[in-house]
Amino acid sequence: MNSATQKFIFENADRDVRQLALQAAKYSNVDMSFALKQIEGKQKTRLKIPTFYNCSELHYPVGLSLEQASSEITAKYKSTLCQGTVFADLTGGFGVDSYFISSQFKQAYYVERNQELCTLAANNFQALNRTQIKVVCSDAEQFLNDCEDTFDWTYIDPSRRDKSGKKTVLLTDCEPDIMYLHPTLLQKSKRIMIKLSPMIDISSVLNDLPHISQIHVLAVENECKELLFIMDATNSKQPTIYTRNFGKGNNIQAFDFELEEELTASALFTEKIGNYLYEPNAAIMKSAAFKLIAKRYSLSKLHKNTHLYTSDTEVPHFPGRIFEVISLWENRKEWKHRAEIIQKANISTRNYPIGAEELRKKLKLNDGGNTFLFACTLNNGNKTVIECKKSC
Repeated sequence: MNSATQKFIFENADRDVRQLALQAAKYSNVDMSFALKQIEGKQKTRLKIPTFYNCSELHYPVGLSLEQASSEITAKYKSTLCQGTVFADLTGGFGVDSYFISSQFKQAYYVERNQELCTLAANNFQALNRTQIKVVCSDAEQFLNDCEDTFDWTYIDPSRRDKSGKKTVLLTDCEPDIMYLHPTLLQKSKRIMIKLSPMIDISSVLNDLPHISQIHVLAVENECKELLFIMDATNSKQPTIYTRNFGKGNNIQAFDFELEEELTASALFTEKIGNYLYEPNAAIMKSAAFKLIAKRYSLSKLHKNTHLYTSDTEVPHFPGRIFEVISLWENRKEWKHRAEIIQKANISTRNYPIGAEELRKKLKLNDGGNTFLFACTLNNGNKTVIECKKSC
């Protein structure tokens, strides 16, 4: 990177990349292809990975590697789960997880089969002063066969796209093939952390993989981002499930439980809506702790398949959203009357015959505002719309 290219990147870090590309002829001494890739990369990491963004000497890969990279908030969380002497990241990618997790180890391996990503990682780890990481250009299976070391922890984030670039969900569609590789992993490593799609079915993974001791369900601002499965060859019990919803600032909603607790829990069902309505956060919803959340917080559940809860008095510190109930829309006349008054609302459907957008059209409501509508099925089978506002 010559000085002109470096200066161009610095001066145009916040500019629109497409507009800059149209002006390429004006900058004959600038490596424009490289510069645009770096500017685009910096823009994508500003909020997602601020530690990387703040390092001026980092180089950035093509867009897909950045899209698939973990965020800083989830990578830091992973680093709190493991520590030891030797660590190996078998699917290095952009190196975010390698960088943060390796802080807990004396020695670390970054393994990646893409040579360009390896070259970038070697530069970036040096720029970030992460000197204990050794970069190895290899695929996961070959590395495990060739490396004589054993590991305290290994981390693997398999690709979840097929050859045509479409996203896949099933464990059997992942690359590397975890189903094939896990016996070798368990021989070489004391513990294995596997990152999987938030769309994957948790029960199917438990059926397919042995020795799962922990499951971590991670959401950021109420959007489920990652599922982490930790394998421990010494474990023979049902796993513990940890849910985390990382909000703005230092706000973290946590709800942890043993899988057996949910299996044996019972919930009180009701068709009577109290003064407050509760919606669990995305991490809890993914964990399927639908009965246990009601039991822990002494709430009544609206229906077996309607994952909303209610109470007459407010239960503080609930890990999700809390609403004050304004009214129930139990017939079309009430629908029309209230819709004319509020004019716009945030609409959700839970266990309801039609989706939110179709209901919005029927109600002729605009999106947004301070009113929240939950269309749902009650325990007696009745369909209703619950009008709410957020609890202070």
